[in-house]
Amino acid sequence: MQNQNSKLKIKLKDRAYNYSIKIIEFLDTLPKDQSAQVIANQLRRPATSIGANIVEAQASSSRIDFANFLSHSLKSANESLYWLGLLKDAKQISNPHLDYLLNETNELANILGSSILTIKGKNKF
Repeated sequence: MQNQNSKLKIKLKDRAYNYSIKIIEFLDTLPKDQSAQVIANQLRRPATSIGANIVEAQASSSRIDFANFLSHSLKSANESLYWLGLLKDAKQISNPHLDYLLNETNELANILGSSILTIKGKNKF
């Protein structure tokens, strides 16, 4: 069972890393007007910290630290959803990459939220 758990952690870490790369590539394609760039700068930090906090969680020394780093990662995912939604709605950006990023951010947030509940023993099946 532990081996399966380790594989899932690696998969989540890799998925978050690839997500960060896609975010950076997407941000480089945004319009160069001031408002789009302000949103891009606000999005860059939380979107790329999702994976960084997952890596920190995997290196943590206790379950409490592990849960705390995953919570930081979830908060970053939720903030990223906000900025991505703002780009889509306020800047009226219609882009398949944006739709992919919104979906992937939501999926990462769901995985993180479920993991946090499991760690804290609050998952009811």
